[in-house]
Amino acid sequence: MLDKTKAPGEWTIGRQRILQTDCLTGLAELAAESVDVCVTSPPYNIGIAYRSYADRLPREQYLEWMAEVGLAIARVLKPEGSLFLNVGSTGNDPWIASDVADAMTRDLVLQNHIVWVKSLSIGEDTLGHFKPITSDRFLNNNHEAIYHFTKSGRVAIDRLAVGVPFKDKSNIARWGHARDRRCAGNVWFLPYQTVKSRAQKFDHPAGFPVELPERCIRLVGVADPLVLDPFLGAGTTLVAAERLGARGIGFEIDPDYAARATARLAATPTG
Repeated sequence: MLDKTKAPGEWTIGRQRILQTDCLTGLAELAAESVDVCVTSPPYNIGIAYRSYADRLPREQYLEWMAEVGLAIARVLKPEGSLFLNVGSTGNDPWIASDVADAMTRDLVLQNHIVWVKSLSIGEDTLGHFKPITSDRFLNNNHEAIYHFTKSGRVAIDRLAVGVPFKDKSNIARWGHARDRRCAGNVWFLPYQTVKSRAQKFDHPAGFPVELPERCIRLVGVADPLVLDPFLGAGTTLVAAERLGARGIGFEIDPDYAARATARLAATPTG
């Protein structure tokens, strides 16, 4: 249910809260060590056509901003909290994702590097869906990075919460496993859904499948976690939180994107 009693630019839908504000202002207003898991995808600085943000900052200015965001996220994370940072790159700037990850290490430790595969070719067949590029120099970019940061690099996670069944069932008893589940590893095949219009993407030029933040939230293994996305966009992280019955908060600078995320959440079943 949508709570309309909040101030303009602030909405509560189910267990989720959306604020129309820039990320650093929103992060500064959160209590220190209050967030269990942050799942977010900042602007990549590759010229994506957002409504209220120019995605072409000078490189050093952009990386300094990302470092500032990383410090602000570290302040609000609990000691055992996790940040899952989704960043992509381009053929013209292949290092931008790793440079953003490096900017986050001033107060955070990289604990896992996950590869998000959007499309995979096996023999003569292709599985999944990606955003094609027009180029006679570069291959289509069918994967992006998800960097898992924690404050210590030693935070326990629930690997089996996003695990897969054993192919050889004899391995269950042979290796003393309690159930038919094993770690799925750090390569996640999560294709985009095929869409035919911007409306099916909630009129947002960049996003990820809801299964991505769902996996991240499950992986931390925390009961009733507080989930954060300081670059909310179309609201996918909070949709995942609502579907899982978790609490969430998101910041979005653009009023249209914030309104669309609010409407999307209002139509999301509660977990």
